[in-house]
Amino acid sequence: MIEVQNITKCYELGGQLVYALDDVSLRIAAGEMVAIRGPSGSGKSTLMNILGCLDRPDNGRYVLAGEDVSTLDDDELAAVRSQRIGFVFQTFNLLPRISALRNVELPVHYLGGKGAREKAEAALEVVGLADRMHHEPNQLSGGQRQRVAIARALVNDPDIVLADEPTGALDTRTGEEVLALFKQLNAQGRTILVVTHDLNVARHCEREIYLRDGQIVPPPDAEVVHTASNRAGGAQ
Repeated sequence: MIEVQNITKCYELGGQLVYALDDVSLRIAAGEMVAIRGPSGSGKSTLMNILGCLDRPDNGRYVLAGEDVSTLDDDELAAVRSQRIGFVFQTFNLLPRISALRNVELPVHYLGGKGAREKAEAALEVVGLADRMHHEPNQLSGGQRQRVAIARALVNDPDIVLADEPTGALDTRTGEEVLALFKQLNAQGRTILVVTHDLNVARHCEREIYLRDGQIVPPPDAEVVHTASNRAGGAQ
């Protein structure tokens, strides 16, 4: 599903080049649930932006579902994002004055709007909110708002769901419920990438990719269980 080959990403800071990502290579197979973990400043956000087709690497290749997307222009990247990738954000990013149903419909309208209501209703049912679809976000709990955000990510049937600190704004119990939902979606065949700094979140994934100073390194702890099969060949 995902193959990243020797990518680098640099930024200029105080007249010097700083490597946010430094010769990073990795593979993720279709149907995996993988944590991308590391401390603040490790390169997680930069890698997430590249994997989500929100940015391009300065060097290297990013192959998504057999297509080299690292050379696409802005319009082509936007098309890939809308069709292949669903995003879930820590702060939900819901429009406050419209219903859950209308929030979930929005990505469908970006692709022409055909069947928007039916697709949104089905996505909300998948996340267990069929009875709350006409409520506005301020009428929902934090966990329910995150479920709406997950439904919105699923509505266009993407290849990948990319979740950025999806439990960061939730209490522990609600966070566990959201992670259980991700595991359920993964068991149905979805590829799930969870960007996190939290070891407890990473434990819910099949394996993790650990970043420090822009490079993939072994995690500093031995508590996260890596699958013996390592279906995608692991981080390279």
